[in-house]
Amino acid sequence: MRRRDFVKRTSMAATAGGLLSACSSESAREGGPAVHATPNVMWRLASSFPRSLDTIYGAAEVLSETLETLTDGRFRVRVYPAGELVPGLQVLDAVQQGTVQMGHSASYYFIGKSPALAFDTCVPFGLNARQQNAWVVHGGGLDVLRPVFADFNIINFPGGNTGVQMGGWFRREIGSVSDLRGLKMRIPGIGGRVMDRLGVTVQVLAGGEIYQALERGVIDAAEWSGPYDDETLGFHKVAPYYYYPGWWEPGPMLTFYVNRDAWAKLPKSYQDAFQAASDVANHDMMMKYDAKNPPALTRLLQGGTQLRPFSDDIMSAAKRESFELMEEEAAKDATYGRVYSSWKQVHEEYYRWFATSERSYALYVVSGI
Repeated sequence: MRRRDFVKRTSMAATAGGLLSACSSESAREGGPAVHATPNVMWRLASSFPRSLDTIYGAAEVLSETLETLTDGRFRVRVYPAGELVPGLQVLDAVQQGTVQMGHSASYYFIGKSPALAFDTCVPFGLNARQQNAWVVHGGGLDVLRPVFADFNIINFPGGNTGVQMGGWFRREIGSVSDLRGLKMRIPGIGGRVMDRLGVTVQVLAGGEIYQALERGVIDAAEWSGPYDDETLGFHKVAPYYYYPGWWEPGPMLTFYVNRDAWAKLPKSYQDAFQAASDVANHDMMMKYDAKNPPALTRLLQGGTQLRPFSDDIMSAAKRESFELMEEEAAKDATYGRVYSSWKQVHEEYYRWFATSERSYALYVVSGI
């Protein structure tokens, strides 16, 4: 049974029993074991995120709970927050080595291992959340990304999205590119590399380490996600200026990493159930952020947060440097080039359609608010 056919036969929240029956019946038709005949399986999942970030960390819990329901409690995943089993920025290594069977992280944390991994999360001025899902699942993204992960003995599954992020918290106002030079900022991925080209001193810190660094002045600015998570982490207490948009993270996808050896040992029915559970977790995260970010932004503004747009000067320079950097990387790295070629083709097509429908509608609605 193909994944798309399996998922089309489900609703996202209310048909766990039907899903399990579908898995069992299909396995029996294919000569494989029915779910009731399969063994109990217990996996450990290492997250890159602290438990306090209930939405982004919670995607792994959604997967675990859904999977347990779909398999009548026979396939269970225990979720560990960052630092409990391994540090947040060592999740990929832990899954690759088999220390844990799976992980949940943002692949752009690991571009030092392969720059192409950035496309599994997002790149500056790239795809929004819906577009990223469309490319990865239906637009050829998995076809070019899975060979990259195979080099790390991992199979990847979409694991959530935050939507377009904010531009981060700054201890002082930033009016132009010249104001960025010498700034110490926490920002990962290709966005960090672009900021480096603009004169920023870049640092990559796990989510749980950012507040203290910002409070002590170790860094001058930090980006994380959006209003809900940023409020939870308390950044507004130590940096007054909140910039937008997060041009480096227009639709950052999180990813479930599964050790390929562990995956190969699963019965087919469990693999199908896992794929369905990961789909539920993937879409659930975005819906939660869309519900939680608007009131969080209202609270931040009422509490004195100073909202600022990045200047046209900064946006233009960042866009220029972003695409120059990606073109340079594609020219020297064949793996990166293959992924970039797939991404670049849909980037133009998707935004042409977006400008025709979504953007024109959104601009009209916003103009009346």
